[in-house]
Amino acid sequence: MKLQSGPKHIQDATRFFLCLAGMATGVLITVATTPVEAAAPNIVYIMADDLGIGDVECYGGDRCQIDTPHIDALATAGMMFTDAHAPASVCVPTRVAIMTGRYAWRFQSPRPSGPWGFLNPRIGLKRLTLGKMLQTAGYRTGYVGKWHLGTLMQTLDEKNQGLGNVDYSKPLKIGPRNYGFDDSFILPGSLDMYPYVFVRKNVFVGEVTEQRGWSAFNRVGPTAKGFEDWKVLDRFSTEAESFIARNAKSTKEGKPFFLYVALTSPHPPLSPSPKFEGKSRMGLYGDFVMETDDCVGRVTAALKKHNLAENTLVIFTSDHGPAPYAGDRRKATAGQMKELEKRGHFPSGPYRGYKFSVYEGGLRIPFIVRWPGVVEPGSQCDRLIGLNDLMATVADVTQIKPAADSLLDSVSYLPLLRDPSAEHTRTSMILRSTRCFVVRHGDWKLALCPGSGSGVGLGNSPTWDEAWQRARGEFGKPATREELTAAPFVQLFNLSVDPNESENLAADHPKRVNELLDFLRQQIDRGRTTPGSKLPNDRHIQHLSPAPPYVFQ
Repeated sequence: MKLQSGPKHIQDATRFFLCLAGMATGVLITVATTPVEAAAPNIVYIMADDLGIGDVECYGGDRCQIDTPHIDALATAGMMFTDAHAPASVCVPTRVAIMTGRYAWRFQSPRPSGPWGFLNPRIGLKRLTLGKMLQTAGYRTGYVGKWHLGTLMQTLDEKNQGLGNVDYSKPLKIGPRNYGFDDSFILPGSLDMYPYVFVRKNVFVGEVTEQRGWSAFNRVGPTAKGFEDWKVLDRFSTEAESFIARNAKSTKEGKPFFLYVALTSPHPPLSPSPKFEGKSRMGLYGDFVMETDDCVGRVTAALKKHNLAENTLVIFTSDHGPAPYAGDRRKATAGQMKELEKRGHFPSGPYRGYKFSVYEGGLRIPFIVRWPGVVEPGSQCDRLIGLNDLMATVADVTQIKPAADSLLDSVSYLPLLRDPSAEHTRTSMILRSTRCFVVRHGDWKLALCPGSGSGVGLGNSPTWDEAWQRARGEFGKPATREELTAAPFVQLFNLSVDPNESENLAADHPKRVNELLDFLRQQIDRGRTTPGSKLPNDRHIQHLSPAPPYVFQ
C-alpha cells in the first residue's frame, strides 16, 4: 500500500534523584486502577531511531527507494497516522515524554550529569512511568533496546560516572527496573555512545575490558569483550522474541504483557549485518533501514508463532526524523542525506528538514497501529497525535485510572483507533528542536526562531548562525528581546496549504503569531496541557531561546 505523493499531512547524584523524585506533588505513584479483564490486550511498542517518515514505503510511495515489507504489512493490517509528531526532533526529550506523558522541558536537568551513555537519570524515581502504570494493572513489563533515559552506575571512586571510573562488576543503582520494567535488556545510550555494553535487569553483561569506537563519530570508550555494532539489532530481536516466548503461557492465562522495543537503527553508526549489507538500492543507509524492518518482522512473527497476534496491540513509530549526516558512507558526514535525495530517496518524505530542526521533516514521523478487532485494516487517520500520547492511550486501553496529576501532557487517541474520522483528541502540541519551541495549533505552526532552529550543523539549513544573520539584516537595526517574538525572527506556516513550510507568513499574520505565542506561555505556565489544576514545572522555562549577541547590536 503506497501513498504516491506522501501523506497529507529522550552519592550527590543519589540524593539529587531522590530529591527530584519528590518535587512534583500529585504526580507520585498513587494510581487507582480497575481490574484488568481477561481479554486485556498484550501491548508491543516498537520504536525505530532516526527513521524518517519517507524511509517507510507505505508512507514514502514513489519517493521511497527502500523496501520495508514488514512495516508495510503492519499498515495493511492496521492504521496509518499521517499527522503524528515527536515532541522533540532529538532523542532524549522524546523518550522522556513517551515514558512519562510529560514534556521533557518541564523536568529539571540532573546535575551532575555524564557524557553520552553515562547520562544520569532524567526521570525522578517516584514519577509515574509507562512501566509502573502497567505493573499496577497486572502486566508483565519488558524493555529491550536503546535506553537513553539515564542510569546511575556504581563507581570506583564514588564520583559521578564517566569514562574511567565505572565499576562494571556491580549493578546499576538506577536503571529500567527502577522505572517499572520486570525484564530489561538495554544499551545505556545510542549505538554510537560509550559505554558499549549491554545491561540485563540492571546488571552489566560481559567483561568491559576493551576500548573501541564505531564508524560514525568514532567515539572511543569502554567496550564489552566481543561487542560488535553489527550484532546489536539481531541481539535485540532475539531478546524480544525470548520475552514473548517466556510470557506466552501466562498471557493466555489472563496476565498480559507490555514490551517496549527501542531499536538503535537506522541511527548511525550505519552497521548492517552481513546478511543485509548490499541488499538495498540505497547503500548502507538503505541496508540498515531494511534490517530495521526485519526486526519489526521478527517481533510480529514471534507474536504469530505463539498465537498472540490476535490479542496484541502493536504500535510502530520512530523517535523523530532522519539524521542529515547519514547516507552511503559509514562516517557521519554533513549533507549525506541530500545525496540520497538526488538518487530518488527522500527520508523526510515531502517535508522540509531533518532531525534537530523545527521543520516537519524533523518532527513528523511514521506511526502505525495494528489491533485486530478494533482497528480497521488498511485504514488511515489524519488527526494530530504525539508520541507523548502513548501513556494516556495505554491507560485508556487497559482501563487504568491514573492519579489526576499524572498524565500532564498526554491525551488518549483510543477513540481514533476505533474511528479514524472521530473528533480530534488533540488540536495542539508544543514541540521543540534542539534550541527552539514550536507551537502547533490546528493547521498553524509557529517556530520561535529564524531558520532550522538547530544548533547542530551537519545538514539542516539554514544553519543557526546563517538564519540569525539574515534576520538581523532584514530587521535593519538592533533588536530588543521583545522584538524577537515577531517577524523576521519567528516563522509561521499554514500546513494545510504549505506542508513543505516554504512560505513564512509571520509578517502577514502578526495577530496569529501573538495568539500562538500567548498559547505557548499559558501551556508553560500551567505546568500541563491537559485539564486539571495548575502545577509547577520543575524549573523556570524561557519560551524564547537565546539569540546571538549581534542581533542586539
